[in-house]
Amino acid sequence: MTTRLPTPDEIDELTAFLPRLYAEGFSPLERPAELVERGRGKFVVLGPSYDAVVLEFIDVASRAHWADYDYRPEAAGPMLADVQRVKRATLAEIKTLLTFCVRGERFSDGFWASMIAEGHVRRLLERLRQLRAGAGETSGAETDRV
Repeated sequence: MTTRLPTPDEIDELTAFLPRLYAEGFSPLERPAELVERGRGKFVVLGPSYDAVVLEFIDVASRAHWADYDYRPEAAGPMLADVQRVKRATLAEIKTLLTFCVRGERFSDGFWASMIAEGHVRRLLERLRQLRAGAGETSGAETDRV
């Protein structure tokens, strides 16, 4: 299922999180995941508690115009890890990488925090700013121009 590309205003809405997520002293987690004893040798894992800014960012990044329903995590992970590849990513590829970031929490508690702390989200948002400004376009595809 293919979704439309985000509009310039929708790109602005997402990139507005850049200074908030990367403000000096900001921590994406209010509380990390923890193992809690519930008595009689029974334990439960409590997932991480995220800062409200992270939850707001994920809400925006989860909207349909940012989703790539055909993404392949086994391909998206290595692409996200390749800093140079992200620097020349198209808008469609950014959607793929954001989908990988958003969905990763389903499989690994704390994934969102790691994507922010390791700078992956920063690089994606910086690339979106470049695409929005019309600089650094590599695809040549009219649908990738913002």
